[in-house]
Amino acid sequence: MSALSRQLSGSSLDIDNPVPQLPPGASSPRDNPVLLDVAANTNKYRTPSDKIVLVLVGLPARGKTFVARKIHRYLEFFHAINVKVFNIGNYRRSLHGPHQSAEWFAPDNAEGVAQRKAATDAALAELCDWVKQKNDGRVAILDGTHSTLKKRNYALSWLSELECKVIFLETICTDEATIERNIRDCKLGTPDYRSMSATKATEDFRARVHQYEATYETIDAPSTNGTESDRSWIKLIDCRRFVVNNVRGFLPSKLVQFLSHLHMEPHVFYFSRHGQSEYNVLGKIGGDSGLSPLGDAYSKALGAFCETEVCRDPATGEERPARLWTSTLRRTRETAQYIKHHSIEINYAGDDVGRAQEWVQLRPVAWSNLDELFAGLCDGMTYEEIEKHYPDEFRRRQNDKLAYRYPRGESYLDMIHRLDTMAHEMYRHREPLLIVAHQGILRLLYAYLMGLPREEAPYVSIPLNTVIKLEPRVYGCDEKRFKLIEKMPLADGQTEPRATSNSRDDDPPSH
Repeated sequence: MSALSRQLSGSSLDIDNPVPQLPPGASSPRDNPVLLDVAANTNKYRTPSDKIVLVLVGLPARGKTFVARKIHRYLEFFHAINVKVFNIGNYRRSLHGPHQSAEWFAPDNAEGVAQRKAATDAALAELCDWVKQKNDGRVAILDGTHSTLKKRNYALSWLSELECKVIFLETICTDEATIERNIRDCKLGTPDYRSMSATKATEDFRARVHQYEATYETIDAPSTNGTESDRSWIKLIDCRRFVVNNVRGFLPSKLVQFLSHLHMEPHVFYFSRHGQSEYNVLGKIGGDSGLSPLGDAYSKALGAFCETEVCRDPATGEERPARLWTSTLRRTRETAQYIKHHSIEINYAGDDVGRAQEWVQLRPVAWSNLDELFAGLCDGMTYEEIEKHYPDEFRRRQNDKLAYRYPRGESYLDMIHRLDTMAHEMYRHREPLLIVAHQGILRLLYAYLMGLPREEAPYVSIPLNTVIKLEPRVYGCDEKRFKLIEKMPLADGQTEPRATSNSRDDDPPSH
């Protein structure tokens, strides 16, 4: 226990407590107790039933891989779960080459059927081996069509030996525009079609889909005679309707909640730190100070940027609806003070309103979930003061910046916990979303969308006077940065001293 921790525990009092209770999360291998649902689980009594296998179901280009990758990233980043995707298509390409004609996928093509089965067996064999390795609550995702009851039964015949939870997840898409976009953005760039023209590849892929359509059986279809009525399954229909059958437990229910917020429409996020604050100038962390003159200049530049970029459709140049989130702290709200909030009319086809409605552009919504990491007793101090007065606390933070919790304050892992619900909300919206927040918060959101390990998040560079534009794709995320003010501030809150025993040249300090 550090000197400051002993001081906080009231060690000056004469308390007879020879066997004190350990704090929640004390079983974690990390130095700092962490929240139970974001810490690696070390329970030695976990059983195979704690593990989950998700089996994707659906026709090609209906969003299975999109959903699989989003689930993988969400569980890995926000819940510290060991997740792995087993894509049968990758096994097919590895065993039989990068391209097969549409006829190869025909249900009456004996050679194709045998070779596709070999790819399925290879994926299932590796999946089973991986799941058996450890009872750590891991989640395996089998990404494939599983387009008939026979194929789903075959997958279950492999998975039954694992004694884990098996949940089927079917994605159904009837919107032709979405299917066309999925083909163009996801399928034409795969190894199957890299040597083909877009026109020929699209024709071939649609012919392949037709082969699957000929025998397709949705989960619990009348033709299955109730065989699947007691199984655990989820249906996503056009990302609007959700059918959930026999799904129980904390993590499966959390998945249902996450999936209900997903959609396959293109969307874009803009991240901006607040403008330079008065505490930035003084080198202090935390606090609730206002903006410096340079920070105010940035807020004016951000207002102009919203008019020309955030609220403009890049394809047409026309105005588009957009959203704005800030934290509840003064410096983010002041950074958004020059953004205009006039009204426009919108009319979304197929929404629950069914008519044209008023939309307030970039209507500010302040979330306490987006507030900066709380430094507790160190709030309002400089890093030099922390190192001088609490050197042991300073070193602990340098040794594990992700897990370290300030005395009576927060850690990055605590912030991950409160950003969980924000990830759901971010994916729910279809309009461009501008988030004006803080370095620690934006580091985590950036790392999440960019696929970075949580351990790297505290070292991501989120400079002042810069807007970061992120556009998530099925594979990865596009990034573009806009520096709105060329003159960078000298006081950026980036002057945290390094602990000599754990120096990192790539660490931009501060929260």
